[in-house]
Amino acid sequence: MPITIKYLTQNQTSLWDKYVHAHPQANLYHLSGWKKVIENAYNHKTYYLAAFRDDTQTVMAGILPLVHLKHFIFGNALISIPFFDMGGILADTDEIEKELVSAAIELAKSLKADTLELRHTHPIAGVEDSSSLFDTATCNVRTHKVRMLLELPESSEVLMQSFKSKLRSQINKPVKEGLESKIGGKELLDDFYNVFLVNMRDLGSPVHSKKLLENVLERFNENTKIIIVHKDNQPYAASIVSGFKDTLENPWASSLRNYSRLSPNMLLYWAMLEYACDNGYRYFDFGRSTPDEGTYKFKKQWGAKPHPLHWYCFSLNGEPVSEEASEKSKFDTAIQYWQKLPVSITALIGPMIRKHIGL
Repeated sequence: MPITIKYLTQNQTSLWDKYVHAHPQANLYHLSGWKKVIENAYNHKTYYLAAFRDDTQTVMAGILPLVHLKHFIFGNALISIPFFDMGGILADTDEIEKELVSAAIELAKSLKADTLELRHTHPIAGVEDSSSLFDTATCNVRTHKVRMLLELPESSEVLMQSFKSKLRSQINKPVKEGLESKIGGKELLDDFYNVFLVNMRDLGSPVHSKKLLENVLERFNENTKIIIVHKDNQPYAASIVSGFKDTLENPWASSLRNYSRLSPNMLLYWAMLEYACDNGYRYFDFGRSTPDEGTYKFKKQWGAKPHPLHWYCFSLNGEPVSEEASEKSKFDTAIQYWQKLPVSITALIGPMIRKHIGL
């Protein structure tokens, strides 16, 4: 029986998530819950494609979550999925994977999108760099970013003992300065967001909406935590972690530059790793980095290993796919201006801009 591809319906979400949990290449961002998170927070249109082996649509054979970002300045793209490092296709076979790519290209064309972007942790079979896989789409695959993964031992004590003395000293420094960590849920969101706001302004980047984070905490409340590093109840660093299967993901982490001499960031990362170890996770995902840059070296010192990311960008308008380096240079001036704005202003206008930026 031929494969049929349909849009996910509300009563099929449990079937979708069952498929995700069973697939060996699945990650947190394949779960159906992100559909509502992004729709509720940012009002983007989502298209969750499901491949079925039967007419009754009860035997799933592949999935592809897609989000449509359309803005007159930031472009028109269909992405799986925006704001995070991963997403893309899960499928039973290479052939089904290709059918989902074809369906996504047709959808992108119908939406008049300029590009289709699939963010994978593994290669898509048969798709080569700059190859023309389909008649109307030219594909370019980027592998310039890596996912930094740390394999965890059976306990946080064993992990601490595995660190070099210099790293242990860096972790102990904020403790000696009187800093402490605490772990909780939505009740810590204000503390997290206050740190997040300032840090993103200092980095020159628009901040995500607080509503997005509220939706994440509500939708994935069982496996999502907020970690705060503080002194006298004043937050100095903060992060959000979310677990999926054997991996604890860290999509957001921030610390305040004004307190960098106290090294709150070191205690923050140790608190995340300690929580991961002591709650049975086998891996901690530090997130995306560029090899040999500052964040890469920071994550590497904890023992994290690089795993290439495969980001496939299909051009649908005949234009060549722009490269990351040139994109970054375009925003250099904007970053410098943003860093000079009051935090109150970035809090107001930042989310209105950030919702349209897929990275």
